[in-house]
Amino acid sequence: MTDPQIALFMLGLFIFVVLLGFPIAFTLVAMGLGFGYYAYYDPMRMQSLFDNRIFDLFVQNTFSVMSNDVLVAVPLFLFMGYVVERANIVNRLFFSFQLAARNLPGSMAVAALLTCAVFATATGIVGAVVTLMGMLAFPAMLEAKYEKSFAAGVICAGGCLGILIPPSIMLIVYAAIAEISPLRLYAGALFPGFMLAGFYMVYVVTRAYFNPTLAPKPADEDVTFSKVMYELLVSFFPLAILITAVLGAILLGLATPAEAAGVGAAGGLLLAAIYRSLTWTRLKEAVFLTAKTAAMVCWLFVGSWTFASVFSYLGGHDIIKDWFLALDIGTVGFLILAQVTIFLLGWPLEWTEIIIIFVPIFLPMLEAFNVDPLFFGMLVALNLQTSFLTPPMAMAAYYLKGVAPADVELMDIFKGIMPYLAIVIFSMVLLYNFPGIALWLPEYLFGPA
Repeated sequence: MTDPQIALFMLGLFIFVVLLGFPIAFTLVAMGLGFGYYAYYDPMRMQSLFDNRIFDLFVQNTFSVMSNDVLVAVPLFLFMGYVVERANIVNRLFFSFQLAARNLPGSMAVAALLTCAVFATATGIVGAVVTLMGMLAFPAMLEAKYEKSFAAGVICAGGCLGILIPPSIMLIVYAAIAEISPLRLYAGALFPGFMLAGFYMVYVVTRAYFNPTLAPKPADEDVTFSKVMYELLVSFFPLAILITAVLGAILLGLATPAEAAGVGAAGGLLLAAIYRSLTWTRLKEAVFLTAKTAAMVCWLFVGSWTFASVFSYLGGHDIIKDWFLALDIGTVGFLILAQVTIFLLGWPLEWTEIIIIFVPIFLPMLEAFNVDPLFFGMLVALNLQTSFLTPPMAMAAYYLKGVAPADVELMDIFKGIMPYLAIVIFSMVLLYNFPGIALWLPEYLFGPA
C-alpha cells in the first residue's frame, strides 16, 4: 500500500472504531501515535525503539493546545453555563415566557423555544439544555395535552441552538481550527442563530394555529400586564443583561473572548447568589463538570492535531483535495458536496468529531474554491444542528428520552424532530443565497477580512 492509501485506511479505521464505541479523544491519540510511528519510522536516524519523531510531534501538539489563547475561553464559558444551569433560573424563565406568550397559538411551545434560545445562549451545552427543559417544560406541555411528538420536537430542536448562538463552544473550537478571529465568528453567527430560532417559532405557531389539537390553548387566566412585566423583570432581564454584557464586550472589541468569558463566569456566580442558589455543593458540581468537559475538549484537540498531522504527512489531505479539484464541480458543487458529507457524518458522529477531524480536511480547499472560511463556518454551524437531530444517533432525542415519561417512545421523539431538520436545511439554502446574513455584521463591526 502507498502512503496515501494508508492515510485513507487510517481515516476509515477511525470511523469504524468510533462506531464501536471507543472514546474518541483516546482513539485519536492512539491512532495518531500508531500510524505516526509508521509514517516517521527511520531506522537510519533512530537510536532506540522510542526515538521516533511522532513522540516529539505529540508533545509539541499538547503544548500548543495548552498554551492556545483562544481555547482559554472554553473552560470559562463552560463554568458560566454550569453555574447558570444550577441557579434555578430556567423554571422562572419558562414561566415568565409562558405568561408573555399566552395569547399565541402553541404558547407553551413558543415559551419553551424562547427559554431554550436564551438558556442555550448562556450555557452552550446541548445535553444540559435538553435534559433540563425535558424535566421542566416537556412534562408541562404533556400535562396541557400537547401532542407528544410535537412537544418532543420543540425541546430537542430548541436545546440544540446552543452550539450556534454565541457564545458557543463550538464556534471557539472552529475558530481555533480555521485560525480565524472568534470575534468575527461570533458576529457572523448572531443573525443565523436567531434566524433559525425565529423559523422554529414561526413553524410552531403556524402548526398550532391550523391544528389546535396539537397544542390546546391554556385556560383563560386573569393575568395583568404588571404581573407579566414583574416575572420578566426577575427572570429574563438579569440573564439577558449578563449575556448582552458578555457578547457586547466581545463584539464591540472591549474584551477578548477569554476576558469576556471571565466576566461571564463572575456574572453567573453573582446571579446564582442573587437567586440564593449558590451553595457549596452546586459550586463544586459546576467546577467538576467544567474540569471534565474542558479536559475532554483539550484531549480532543491534542489527538485530532496529531491524527491530522500524520494524515496530512501520509498524503491524505492532498489526495482528497486532488479528488475534489478533479471533479471540476465549481464552488457551488464543492459547497453542496461538503455540506452533504457533513450532514451524513452527523448520523453516526457528534459535532466534536466532525469539527475537529473532518472539517480540517475541507479547510485547505476553501482558497482553491474561493470560499470565505467564516461563511463556510456558518454553513457548517447550521449543518451541525442536524448531528444532534438526525436518527439513529440523534443525541438530543436520547437526552430527552432519558428524562421523559415511560409512555413517550423514541419513535415519537424522532417523528417530532423531522420538521426541524427540514427547517435547518431551508436555513442553509437561505444563507447560501444571501451570504450577507452571516457576513454583514462582521464587516460592519470589524471591516473587510
